[in-house]
Amino acid sequence: MRGTRGAALIAGIALLSALPGCGQKDFVRDPPRPPLPIQITGVITATGVTVSPDRIGGGPVLLIISNQDEVSHTVILEGEQAREQVGPINPDDAATITTDLTQGRYTVRAGSDRAASPGEQLEPAELVVGQRRPTGEEEILRP
Repeated sequence: MRGTRGAALIAGIALLSALPGCGQKDFVRDPPRPPLPIQITGVITATGVTVSPDRIGGGPVLLIISNQDEVSHTVILEGEQAREQVGPINPDDAATITTDLTQGRYTVRAGSDRAASPGEQLEPAELVVGQRRPTGEEEILRP
């Protein structure tokens, strides 16, 4: 009888000591996952730069750009909130710009070391970024 009272007393003390930890107000919820990255492709030709798609929602972006011109180019992604640069990209080669874009308009330009007369300027591409995409919370088997 004495052993059961002692066990009950110890179990009661353990239960009471665990209660203060329940429902604490200092619990911090993990921040939501960012949106899944979007892959955008770009091409540099002798006449200009194109990107596809050219309208996306805000969030992480991978811009993979291929140089199909005969000279090397440096690529600049520029907007009000960001400026990223990669290169030089050699002919028939590709490079990647990884960034997180916010809402706004961005220009994708390509420049080279050759003489830049007005007739040789490559036409830049325009990228329009809308509201931020939804989080990746509901995506299964994604990092």
